[in-house]
Amino acid sequence: MKIWLEMEIGITGGEEDGVNNEDIDPEKLYTSPEQVFSVYEALAPIGSMFSIAAAFGNVHGVYKPGNVVLSPQKLKGHQAYAKEKLMSVDDKPIYLVMHGGSGSTKEEIETAVSAGVVKMNVDTDTQWAYWDGLRKFSAENFDYLQGQIGNPKGPDAPNKKFYDPRVWIRKAEETMTARCIESMTLLGSKDTYPCSKPASGSIPMWNFKPLSLADQAKKMMGLH
Repeated sequence: MKIWLEMEIGITGGEEDGVNNEDIDPEKLYTSPEQVFSVYEALAPIGSMFSIAAAFGNVHGVYKPGNVVLSPQKLKGHQAYAKEKLMSVDDKPIYLVMHGGSGSTKEEIETAVSAGVVKMNVDTDTQWAYWDGLRKFSAENFDYLQGQIGNPKGPDAPNKKFYDPRVWIRKAEETMTARCIESMTLLGSKDTYPCSKPASGSIPMWNFKPLSLADQAKKMMGLH
């Protein structure tokens, strides 16, 4: 079907979507090379469009340093095991995914990427980044957000340009964008795909094609 499949195996600690694994046995937070390869064996005959999110101490959310012990070096063992089993010339024959990447150190991320991680989830960090932009805007403009009218500039001064959702949502988007760029830099994907503007009409979208200026004029005059 040409749909990419991401298979999460093992247990990711923490809590997300109502599933709480905060009190799980720490040993269960690490998958073995045999478990990873068994998933590869099951999916490879179907197609190559899949990745495996192996557990190596990952948790959902962010916790105090020292409470989470990530072991991304274990991923290299998974790749070595698969390479041997497959007799592959590729040192990293499996596409790996890093779940629970929020709060990870630069070194942990670099180790994971060097072991073949092609995607990292940072939902919690991006959630905070989005909120942080709104939080800072609210703190900086508190006196302008207490009513539609009235602020330090005068009792009749309007506040619309402060409480307009397009303003404070934009601030949240800016801080979240900056956090995404930070992750892209750590993952080594920044500036690896050149940005280019497609030519008008070159991308099919529900068979839509822009009208020429001449056709637009005809349509306006009711001649089209």
